[in-house]
Amino acid sequence: MHTPKQKVLFLCTHNSARSQMAEGLLRALYGDRFEAFSAGTEPSRVNPYVARAMAEIGIDLSTHRSKHMKDFFGQNIDYVVTVCDNAKEACPFFPGGAQRIHHSFPDPSALKGDDAEIMAGVRKVRDEIKSWIIGQFGDK
Repeated sequence: MHTPKQKVLFLCTHNSARSQMAEGLLRALYGDRFEAFSAGTEPSRVNPYVARAMAEIGIDLSTHRSKHMKDFFGQNIDYVVTVCDNAKEACPFFPGGAQRIHHSFPDPSALKGDDAEIMAGVRKVRDEIKSWIIGQFGDK
């Protein structure tokens, strides 16, 4: 008997960095068990540094776009995961969300410095999100 994949929606403010990385990582690591989505409370665009850092580990975000969380209202979502404090505050209740999880990560879009310094910071956040996803979803 085929068990349907559990749906996970990652929320952040702009759906430009942390939520995009989390979506791509969950899909790459555990796509056999989870359907991953991401959205924002104030969507903008995918951060180009994030797309580069993800491409370095074989995850292509080039076709990703920022989406609004309202696009997912009314859908049956098994896990609604806020990955920044602003999204947690802006979204105290998500219609259709079964289980809420919150884990705040540093904002890659706030990084300053030259290209190498920004990329180093984005890689650090990417790796933190990856470790957290393995711990959170690896045994479900």
